[in-house]
Amino acid sequence: MGRLRYARTSTAEQAAGLEAQKRDLGATGCTKLFVEQVSSVGERQQLKAALDFVREGDALVVTRLDRLARSTSHLLSLVEDLDRKGVALRILDFGGGEVDTRSPSGRMLLTVFAAMAQFEREVMLQRQREGIAAAKIAGKYRGRAPTARRKAEEVRKLKQAGEGASAIAKQLGIARASVYRILAGDLS
Repeated sequence: MGRLRYARTSTAEQAAGLEAQKRDLGATGCTKLFVEQVSSVGERQQLKAALDFVREGDALVVTRLDRLARSTSHLLSLVEDLDRKGVALRILDFGGGEVDTRSPSGRMLLTVFAAMAQFEREVMLQRQREGIAAAKIAGKYRGRAPTARRKAEEVRKLKQAGEGASAIAKQLGIARASVYRILAGDLS
């Protein structure tokens, strides 16, 4: 039976988390690795590639449930797709243990924990929204500091060095329109 591993973080800043996933997955004897750094709500090309690659008798291994699915319904859909192909899903860090969807108890635990994880996330987001609303009323909410504004000086230096707007935007990880606004003096 082949084992394929899938590792994901939301951003490039989570490099340590990605390395930890690779280490833990490597210890399982997995033969093929699919890695990506994208949000779970976006297009995940490597997950799609892993799902296309698996064959009957394989196991798709992930470190944690939140690295794979964004909701209970999404998880159950993935498990159903894997089942149709005869592929098991293994989650290494699952409430202190490991779960494998090949057993009825593993499938039941997976469903219960997925529902609990989704509930926790929704409660956390609700509390976050309530906190932001309260801070706005109190006049204390400023929001996230704009990324481009923090990089204005770097934009100007790169432009003086002869770089074009597209190259500057790519190098600094900001939008090209932000580069133009900074250079026009609209963002300080």
